[in-house]
Amino acid sequence: EVRLLESGGGAVQAGGSMRLSCAAAGFDFNGHPMLWVRQAPGKDFERLSYISGGSKTIYYADSVKGRFTVSRDNDKKMVYLQLNSLKVEDTAMYYCVKGVYSDYINGNYGTRGPGTQVNVSD
Repeated sequence: EVRLLESGGGAVQAGGSMRLSCAAAGFDFNGHPMLWVRQAPGKDFERLSYISGGSKTIYYADSVKGRFTVSRDNDKKMVYLQLNSLKVEDTAMYYCVKGVYSDYINGNYGTRGPGTQVNVSD
């Protein structure tokens, strides 16, 4: 059974930083790409980042490129998303997703954790 659990969300002022974590279990984490996506109230899911199993391939959405950094620790079966220079429009529920590149592109985010809420105020 795949298990994903995000943590690290909360409230922060615009311009601030936050680090999200995702603990994974129940599958071959080391060899599997991971995604981060978010969903703001009343909006569709938005892809944020893709990281390959060995961290050699990383992609970011234009909206977060240069501000967010994805990383992973395969020994700990963790994936992280560092959020810097946060904006009010970054307010959303953030999810880690077990997915491959086609999932990232096509919006297949079904295998995800419960999410962690990030609230950015001005």
